[in-house]
Amino acid sequence: MRHPLHPALVHFPIACWSLATAADLASLVWGEPAWHLAGVLLVAGIGFAIPAMLAGFLELAKVAADHPAIRDLHRHMIAVMSALSCYAASLFLRLQGARLTEPGVPAIALSVLGFVALGVAGWLGGKLVYGHRLGVTPPSA
Repeated sequence: MRHPLHPALVHFPIACWSLATAADLASLVWGEPAWHLAGVLLVAGIGFAIPAMLAGFLELAKVAADHPAIRDLHRHMIAVMSALSCYAASLFLRLQGARLTEPGVPAIALSVLGFVALGVAGWLGGKLVYGHRLGVTPPSA
């Protein structure tokens, strides 16, 4: 493949998790329809995150250990794993068996914290591409 797969896959978990956080906050006003949507979006986001992360690990294997971007790359991975952990914990706090239940304050707080970690991961991902030029093929002359 001529371009990395990771950037194409990350949009799905980002969208699901961002909307899940918005739905969690909306649930404080609108109740069950919003918190139920948030739970479904958390499940989808976690499912979409797995192939995106695997593709990211494949891209990581191509980067030399002494590359100037490696520190930012590791920070990006830590931030995205933190987001995944927060969203997964938020999901587990609202599960009763296989049934979604109304999230409490800890579940919503983890969703918001996951969104912050997701923002940090996205900012670092942008820095890897636009600052360090990882995954960018130089134009042919």
